[in-house]
Amino acid sequence: MTERESEIIELLHKEVKPALGCTEPIAVALAAAKASEILDAPAAEVAVEVSGNILKNGMGVGIPGTDMIGLNIAAALGAICGKSVYGLEVLKDLTPDDVEKAKKMVAENMVSISLANTSKLLYVKVTVRNRNDEAWTVIEDDHDKIVETGHNGEICNLRNGCDGKAPTDKSTLDYKLTVKEIYSFTKSVAYDDIKFILGDRDLNLALAREGLEGSYGLGVGKAIRENQHEIFGDDFMSFAMGMTAAASDARMAGCKLPAMSNSGSGNQGITVSMPVITYAIKYDVDDERLARALILSNLVAIHIKGYLGKLSALCGCVIASTGSACGIVYLQGGSYDQICATIKNMIGNITGMVCDGAKVGCAMKVASGVSCAIQSAVLALRGKCVCETDGIIDKDIEKTIRNLGEIGSFGMKTTDQLIQRIMVCK
Repeated sequence: MTERESEIIELLHKEVKPALGCTEPIAVALAAAKASEILDAPAAEVAVEVSGNILKNGMGVGIPGTDMIGLNIAAALGAICGKSVYGLEVLKDLTPDDVEKAKKMVAENMVSISLANTSKLLYVKVTVRNRNDEAWTVIEDDHDKIVETGHNGEICNLRNGCDGKAPTDKSTLDYKLTVKEIYSFTKSVAYDDIKFILGDRDLNLALAREGLEGSYGLGVGKAIRENQHEIFGDDFMSFAMGMTAAASDARMAGCKLPAMSNSGSGNQGITVSMPVITYAIKYDVDDERLARALILSNLVAIHIKGYLGKLSALCGCVIASTGSACGIVYLQGGSYDQICATIKNMIGNITGMVCDGAKVGCAMKVASGVSCAIQSAVLALRGKCVCETDGIIDKDIEKTIRNLGEIGSFGMKTTDQLIQRIMVCK
């Protein structure tokens, strides 16, 4: 393995990891768990301060193992039974007894949620108290990036070795990826060095099957699959839409199975991988080809997301489905130019789909993203591409991606604030 290959694989491990539950409330649970571990005693009170985007994405989403939604129950569970060593799977050991204790804490108004005074888009501070004892944890920029802890007024910054494990400040953009390098890496890297990515299939396919078998959320995936003959058609597009949406149905409604996330989002991890996985199932693709396609799809999504930031007003499924579209093109023998055409087709199509919080309805957006991904892939494989005279598309693929990033991270700031205000005032 070359040094550069090692760097890219490091980025994959950083951004593609298991996550149990929607990652915004899970970030709150993680911070609560870490603070409670410092307190080393049962927390009597939990005070949560979050950025607007964390609040937006935590208001309406199901919390694993409960029949409740929101940040309050997530914070209570993190304080009662969370284990910070599990990272984004912080609640995986919860029991029915833990759930009842957490519900009681919430019912007795022992958990408070407030907006933090911060310019950070991703910010969580959880303070836990018991009599005269107090501890806190701060998470910034990444859902599992603990940057500060404290106990009874004394700050312990992890960069100074509080627990011997300092967070990295290296961002996605610091890796200086390009679509061309991603494509080259996908084709040339040794299979043994990337077959770990098949964990996408293990986790997200299990979620999809659970979504089809159970009764979750709006049942978008189940509706598509059960109406495949009369309405949607028994083809690859309906298969991919149904399976991807089913995984999102289960996850957003509080299923206790983890997703393999991408860029801090389980839904993005599902959307970036399930269309590629369903193609492999339908057309009997071997594991190595599937692994390479998943590497490409994940890296394309990570690369684009680097210009947007972890949270924005732009729906993450736009980026994730762009990645899966590229993976499908790769599986059909597509060239680098066709990969670029696919990205341009996607950006020229569904840019502007807004994120109005994490919720069961996200499965509908996921299904729409998958449909657009397959359309874009088919057009690219036929030599068709949105041209540079259209909208925000540029002749250069990297400039096109940067244009999308500027719209999502800067141009839609007012939109994001308006969405948050509407949601909070309902």
